[in-house]
This record gives sequence, C-alpha cells and structure tokens, in this order.
Amino acid sequence: MRIVIPGGSGQVGHVLARHFHAQGNTVTVLSRQPQSAPWSVLPWDGLTPGAWVKALEGADVCINLAGRSVNCRYTAANRRAMYDSRILSTRLLNQVISNLHRPPRVWLNASTATIYRHAFDRPMDESTGEPGGGEPGAPRRWDFSIRIAKDWEETFFATPTPATRKVALRSAIIFSPDRGGPFELLSRLVRLGLGGASGSGRQFVSWIHDADFVRAVDLLLTGDSWTGVVNLAAPNPLPNRAFMRTLREAWAAPVGLPAAGWMIGAAGLLLRTESELVLKSRRVIPGRLLHTGFQFQFPEWPAAARDLVARYPGVS
Repeated sequence: MRIVIPGGSGQVGHVLARHFHAQGNTVTVLSRQPQSAPWSVLPWDGLTPGAWVKALEGADVCINLAGRSVNCRYTAANRRAMYDSRILSTRLLNQVISNLHRPPRVWLNASTATIYRHAFDRPMDESTGEPGGGEPGAPRRWDFSIRIAKDWEETFFATPTPATRKVALRSAIIFSPDRGGPFELLSRLVRLGLGGASGSGRQFVSWIHDADFVRAVDLLLTGDSWTGVVNLAAPNPLPNRAFMRTLREAWAAPVGLPAAGWMIGAAGLLLRTESELVLKSRRVIPGRLLHTGFQFQFPEWPAAARDLVARYPGVS
C-alpha cells in the first residue's frame, strides 16, 4: 500500500510509519520540519497545497495526525496554535482530497478521547458516551480541549468525499517506549520517586499499548463498515492511583510520592504543561472494537506496563 501520514513526525506518527514500513508498504510523512527517516518525508505547512499533493494522488491511505502538541501551557498563542493546526490542516486535506482524480480509499483522522466528559460514574463508548463541556466538577478551562475535539471532527466530516471512507480516531493516551512520549515522561517521574497518585488519584486513565494501537489501525483500513468515530483505547481504564502503582511495580520503584492538585498546578507552571492532562477523568472504552471481536494483546495495564519497561531503551 501507499500510505501518506500528514503530521507524522511525532511519536504516534513514528509508531505508525515504522509499523507500515516494516510491512513493506510505501510510507510518506508530511512534516513542517522534515528530518531524515527510513521512509520518505516531504515538507508541508498544513495551510496551503504544495508538491506534497502528488503523494496523495493515487495513494491508498491517508492518516492525518497534524496538530500542535497539547503538552504545553495553554497561553493565548498556544491555544490558537493548537486549534488552528488541527482545524486548518483538516480543512486543507478535505479540499485537496475532494479534488484528486484518484483519492485515497480511506482517510483516518486523529481525534481524541478527551471529547468525552469528565467521568467517574460510568465508561464512555461511541454510542453512549457523553461529550464534555460545562459538566459539574470540571474546571471551565477544560472546555477548550473539548471544543477543539468537537470542531476537529465537525471539520473532518463536513466535506463529502464519496470515494474516500472517513474514520475519526478518538484515541486514548498511546504508550510506546519511544523517546519523547508520555511513557518516557511518566517513567522519569517514577524513577525519581515522584510517581505517586496525582490529585485524588480517583480519576480514570484511558490508555492503549502501541502494539494494540497499530493492530486496531490495521483493522480500520479493511472493510467498508468502518466509518464515523472509533475509540482507540484499551478496554480496562483504571484510576490514576492504581495506574501509577502498577507503573512503579513495573519499574521496581519502591517509593512514589503523591502530588496534590495544587502541586500539579504549580508543577505545570514550571514544566510548561497543563494539569488537565493528568487530573481529568477519562473513562473510555472501545465499544466498536469489542463488538467486532477485536482481541487486545494488552487489555490490562500491568502486562502492558511490564512490556513497555522491558522494551524501554537501555533496559536489558
């Protein structure tokens, strides 16, 4: 297959590009800052058509991951960059793909499980999950991430592409042992003795192991029944307190100091990130994948954590 991955230079893009390249597929990544890779990398700005359009003509698959990282302080400038980088690039791809003579047969577009409300009471799947925004117990500043997710999906589905099947990927946190990803960040805290519960520790963590993530993407590329939104998450989210305890056990870290909510807010200022990333309760389950009988290799966090630690660079 010929696979084009706009915005594929980050951690998730690297996971997918490496997977498809190893299968013998022709992979092209579109990046604002092209770097050397085992696959083709072409420049694009996510705003205007360019030479990269030729890569999409006759391609089999487009997987759009473009979007400024959410791991930052939500300043006015960063909020605008987070919003525009997702909405404008998706709108541009709609314009380009709808005008191609031989468009990709399937287009997977990144979305996020953050679209669901701050939930302790019950899990959220694609059919019964409730979108967030204004719910009790959630700070109003968290509504911004939900607005991005809603507008992102609305923009994605707004333009008809009759020859191209569309799927929005409502992904939970994707854990891989690659440098620079969330697993490295959390592991660093654990190994420093700071990997205790965050805030109350009651908030649910939704996650997916990278092996299951790429297997689920493989499945979504087959069969015309996969359209609309799909949750990409392991079937067993768990409270933050249990999640961090299990990660400490995987690293054989005896101590994990907890962090109160105010401490996380203060640390966010120093680390230039947002407390929402660890304090929002994301209780998401993959209803559509489970309904089709998809078998997760890592449905439970303990086995996933042990595997990720064993694959972490420098661990023997």
